[in-house]
Amino acid sequence: MDEENMGSLKQQLSKLFEESLKVTVPTEVEVEPLVAACAGKFGDYQCNNAMSLWSKIKGKGTQFRGPPSVGQAIMSNLPQSEMIESCSVAGPGFVNVVLSNRWIAKTIQKMLIDGIGTWSPKLRIKRAVVDFSSPNIAKEMHVGHLRSTIIGDTLARMLEFSNVDVLRRNHVGDWGTQFGMLIEFLLEKFPAWEDESEKAIGDLQEFYKASKKRFDEDPAFKERAHQAVVRLQGGEARYRRAWAQICEISRKEFDKVYQRLGVKLEEKGESFYNRYIPAVLEALSKQGLIEESEGARVIFIEGKNIPLIVVKSDGGYNYASTDMTALWYRLNEEKAEWIIYVTDVGQQQHFDMVFSAAKRAGWLPDDDKLYPKVNHVGFGLVLGEDGKRFRTRATEVVRLVDLLDEAKNRSKAALIERGKAAEWTEEELEKTAEAVGYGAVKYADLKNNRLTNYTFNFDQMLNDKGNTAVYLLYAHARICSIIRKSGKDIEELKKSGSIALDHPDERTLGLHLLQFAEIVEEACTNLLPNVLCEYLYNLSENFTKFYSNCQVVGSAEETSRLLLCEATAVVMRKCFHLLGIVPVYKI
Repeated sequence: MDEENMGSLKQQLSKLFEESLKVTVPTEVEVEPLVAACAGKFGDYQCNNAMSLWSKIKGKGTQFRGPPSVGQAIMSNLPQSEMIESCSVAGPGFVNVVLSNRWIAKTIQKMLIDGIGTWSPKLRIKRAVVDFSSPNIAKEMHVGHLRSTIIGDTLARMLEFSNVDVLRRNHVGDWGTQFGMLIEFLLEKFPAWEDESEKAIGDLQEFYKASKKRFDEDPAFKERAHQAVVRLQGGEARYRRAWAQICEISRKEFDKVYQRLGVKLEEKGESFYNRYIPAVLEALSKQGLIEESEGARVIFIEGKNIPLIVVKSDGGYNYASTDMTALWYRLNEEKAEWIIYVTDVGQQQHFDMVFSAAKRAGWLPDDDKLYPKVNHVGFGLVLGEDGKRFRTRATEVVRLVDLLDEAKNRSKAALIERGKAAEWTEEELEKTAEAVGYGAVKYADLKNNRLTNYTFNFDQMLNDKGNTAVYLLYAHARICSIIRKSGKDIEELKKSGSIALDHPDERTLGLHLLQFAEIVEEACTNLLPNVLCEYLYNLSENFTKFYSNCQVVGSAEETSRLLLCEATAVVMRKCFHLLGIVPVYKI
């Protein structure tokens, strides 16, 4: 296996240090190499094992005299490698590594020929479930669902790029007491609803509000609605048909959002898991995990004051029954090794309790580092300019379709203002406005650490300066324009030309390109898309510096520098793809 295909740059260096550590301290088993990129003047990467090793081996009759001598030995025992130009030891045994310019250049060139897929991270899992978006049927998707959809899609894309089989799950709220109310209202208002259900229901939002008002004000209707839930859950045909119709109308609304965002999901809603709930609860009961408490059936969780209720006192199931069952299904039927739930931070405690119950049942290992594993990916609120939860009028939550259309229309207006309507076809204008508008909304969300709240501001997200999608998309288009204007056939240059990194700004750019795989791996492992956004912005800044100080077209180094331009564009495009943003090739 050749070195270039052995995972990220950091992983390849770690393998070399692993070999050295085995020779340096043969008595210490499974010492994990501590390798990190460093921005210092001493090197590109650093191995920081000497201090921790010294504390383990001192007093055990070792020949070493302290951390610096351990560091020296780690350096001396490094296997020969074309990756490394030179090494030095600094301070308390830090081993600094300077990478070989020739190797960096050669690796970039190999990627240009073999494709960016050869730079995908190597993860330890084969299959993952990402549970995201998950709106409630018959209710409008709101800005919180936007965050879950955007973050979940990016995590799924990063895992897919890392060659993981990803099951993208839309766990829609399609089962529950609200359906009794909706179905009863439909049957009462429109006895002939089956002939014209779409017309009868019309705007699902208004229909929901009208049925809720009736439910709250009329005790007899409320009682009939409760009966309707029982009939629906009992499988009565007429009620099942009405339920299916309401779900279908809702789905069409959700799809308008997913189409604009270019997001693919497979729906497995709460109703899907119903048939499995009794058997799962029965198995948990047999294990002695479910106990009676105040008429309900519950699982007690160590360290929590309140138990996890899995059967309500009226005998009905709830979120916990469904979530426990869905987790069981994903582990046993779908054979997932990593299950990721993307919902707002408010649901953290609920999922913590579900995960703890699954550990008690022996479904998951106690050690969170082992597989199969689960993670709750929480995120903060979207705020308006006033610092409060983002809404339009006093209480109305903003419709997502309107929000996305507004971003596109503003982006289109900016393009028209710059005279593009005269230069481009209507289709080009439309496609660019969509790419920039929707991309701006996504990037404004993803560039923040997901746990923080962020303020939704069209002017900021559509600004073409600073850390925005617009700036980055335009930067990419400019690189494409440099290559086009050179008049050279870039595919031909990939085969016949070669890269040299003689100028410091060429080397900085080259090294940054090479760190792409480990950044994707870090963003994936820690479930933090903002890490990838930061990398992309820095890549653009490094390119600008290189382009300002290194003449490309017409210089003696033209071929090498055009190949560096192409490599930057390829990596930027892959970053855009992972963030769910469509690249722009001309501006």
